[in-house]
Amino acid sequence: MKHRIRVLAAAAVVAIVTATQAFSQSSSEHRSGPPPEEPTQVAPPAPAAPAAPAAPAAPPAPASPAGGVRTGLDVFLSHPPSVAIGRRIGLITNPSGVDRSLHSNVDLLGARRDMRLVALFGPEHGVRGEASTRLSNTIDPRTKLPVYSLYGKTYGPTPEMLNGVDVLVFDIQDTGARFYTFISTLGFSMQAAAERGIPFVVLDRPNPLGGELVAGPVLDPKWKSFMGMYPLPILHGMTLGELARLFNQEYGIGANLTVVPMEGWRRSMWFDETGLPWVMPSPGIPHFNTALLYPAMGPIGDTNLSVGVLTTKPFEFVGQTFVQPWRLREALEARRIGGVVFREAYWRGEPWREFGGPTYAGVEIRVTDRAAYQPVDLTLQILDVVRRYYPSGFRWGPLYEGTPLFDYDMGTDLVRKLLNAGKSPEEIEKSWEPELHFFRTVRAKYLLYP
Repeated sequence: MKHRIRVLAAAAVVAIVTATQAFSQSSSEHRSGPPPEEPTQVAPPAPAAPAAPAAPAAPPAPASPAGGVRTGLDVFLSHPPSVAIGRRIGLITNPSGVDRSLHSNVDLLGARRDMRLVALFGPEHGVRGEASTRLSNTIDPRTKLPVYSLYGKTYGPTPEMLNGVDVLVFDIQDTGARFYTFISTLGFSMQAAAERGIPFVVLDRPNPLGGELVAGPVLDPKWKSFMGMYPLPILHGMTLGELARLFNQEYGIGANLTVVPMEGWRRSMWFDETGLPWVMPSPGIPHFNTALLYPAMGPIGDTNLSVGVLTTKPFEFVGQTFVQPWRLREALEARRIGGVVFREAYWRGEPWREFGGPTYAGVEIRVTDRAAYQPVDLTLQILDVVRRYYPSGFRWGPLYEGTPLFDYDMGTDLVRKLLNAGKSPEEIEKSWEPELHFFRTVRAKYLLYP
């Protein structure tokens, strides 16, 4: 199932490259100085204060409220920005768009009298999380509102979809990994709003890995796809609200953008420190533990290795039918990989079937020290060990137009080529440091939280 979804995402490569040429550019073309005044607004926490243009230096986040972090949705419901008052709202969301009490944003916005919810827009897997393949436009059975697919014939709202919509509101929980497709949905939707001349509002939510991890290769524009549109590293250490600010300025989208920031979130916070409930943003990310390992294991799952996607602990295993678990565990432990431990394990590839599918053997991975945990390094260490110990069994996995999907995860083919050439993970990580340093410099201008 995962490979089928990945192939569908990769099949969008040509269309996305064409559609984004007008507003996307390579990292060498980024502005090096502070951004000029832009139409981005940071919605204030108090109703009396008008929204103000974002300055190059981001405002401090409000103090932590009693009981934990408040998401952008919670803040929006208490103090909606003036741009939404009295307007017809189009909502881009999925099941993760809930308040602290697990009430859906669809129901919450639909019940308001100071604005009118008129349309829903669904990313990959749909507004209600009901789909695993391409989506079609439909009618929401609960609200009877039109539901427009942003993972079917188009990846952003069309002018026809936006007829009767005054403001687009985006509220989705991300995973913090560049190849998770909701970031591309955000970019395409912002572009559509800019072209239509309607405001775009992002209700911010936490990066589940916190806001300090910045690592991995920066996407080469040649490898642009729905699994990565912009020159971001695999771990960007930003919230979707912060990314929206960066996209709007650095890639010339020019949307009338308002970001409703969270209250009480700090960059040092992992998701389970926020006091917020975890709701799976897609079927393959059911738990926070899944999100913790997903940036490391997602690319490995696009090789011929199993990462336990169809088990109750997706992305927490790695192995194959040809692996000896004890041998793999010993080899990984010998490398002293930071922040994780390994347990020998077996699992079934299709556990819901009577015969259970193939029996995979390998290791379970557990994060034990978040301060030492480096997801991208873990990716490289696992692949390097498996390639060296099982050269006749390991394969780079499914291809799209002759290229492994793994390259689209990485945003470059250099990682695969360097591993094939026998380079160590440490050598490979040094190769992307210049681009990563440049990204950190650009990123700093758009951060909203301490």
